[in-house]
Amino acid sequence: MPEPWQTGGFGAYIHWPYCEAKCPYCDFNSHVTRFIDHTAWRDAYSAEIDLIASRLPDRVLTSVFFGGGTPSLMEPRTIETVLDRLSSHYTFTNNIEITLEANPSSVEAAKFSDFRSAGINRVSLGVQALNDYDLKRLGRLHSLEDAMQALDIAQSTFQRVSFDLIYARQDQTEEDWAKELTQALSREPDHLSLYQLTIEKGTAFGDRFAAGKLGGLPTDAQSSDMYFITQDLCEQAGLPAYEVSNHAKKGAESRHNLIYWNSGDFLGIGPGAHGRYTNNGQRFETATELSPQNWLRLSNSGRATTTAVIAPDDWGLEMVLMGLRLSEPLYLDRLEQETGLKINNQRIKSLAADGLLEHGDSWIKVTPKGRPLLNAVLVELLRD
Repeated sequence: MPEPWQTGGFGAYIHWPYCEAKCPYCDFNSHVTRFIDHTAWRDAYSAEIDLIASRLPDRVLTSVFFGGGTPSLMEPRTIETVLDRLSSHYTFTNNIEITLEANPSSVEAAKFSDFRSAGINRVSLGVQALNDYDLKRLGRLHSLEDAMQALDIAQSTFQRVSFDLIYARQDQTEEDWAKELTQALSREPDHLSLYQLTIEKGTAFGDRFAAGKLGGLPTDAQSSDMYFITQDLCEQAGLPAYEVSNHAKKGAESRHNLIYWNSGDFLGIGPGAHGRYTNNGQRFETATELSPQNWLRLSNSGRATTTAVIAPDDWGLEMVLMGLRLSEPLYLDRLEQETGLKINNQRIKSLAADGLLEHGDSWIKVTPKGRPLLNAVLVELLRD
């Protein structure tokens, strides 16, 4: 039986924790600082890669993803150092995907060219909205003009470019969103990540919402309508949903994110990064120190990352939770062989009768009707 990394892929996630400003909706491990010692970060990334690679040798790397934070604030030399270190331990596939997240406010043509020279071949731009008023409400530092210029630069520099938009924003109507998404699709992207605004505890938006000061949020019915508008317009433009919130032309799907959703193996490098890998039939999770300064200090002594075994039941649950986000099937024989989890066939048939699941002898997948009800489908499928 092939190992999970051979079936689902093997990637590396590199977390850069710094931003120019903290967005009010963001609950990621991101920080604002005035001084960055780039040499120290290169040394720390290298030390952490060496440590993890010593435990997981002889694998083929299919993806590297620089996320954050705002990784486009990194020096291109840091990108090059990380990729060189990874390539000293692992064979890269011929078509390896190497992605950099970037914000339009930090984009410069010369720097994008340097990132490409360092090895980046795919960029994901955090555009988030296509009007200046909403960009300010979301705490973004860029204007619509900045975003369009950044997109022009990215599309002329890299073969593969994605950008993000947030919908179901304050005071946004269904008509507003349809117009905005049509404008986005007119730029002929090969990939779009389209997320409903979620209010997370511990964020500025979360605090305002709890205090009753975040008005104008759409109703559940309006948000649902915007979701279906998203599916229809993207399908018509040749960017169908291959995952709940992600749309792509055929062949342009994010290979890195597919590793997560297909329960492959991935390294988590950098403060607050998480990893998953399988060794000798056991599934492990890794977690790193959240504080950037503490992570820097601990990485050089090999103490920045903790490792724990994932119980087979939890492994199976995670595989189902991730796999059913995709438009592609979840294969039940792999699920049972790797984790021991066997899904009740009667529940599969019941959900299929309701039009929420499709199934074959050895696979299941959520239907377009079931996708907006994914949480309810999962509860029914996995209940005791």
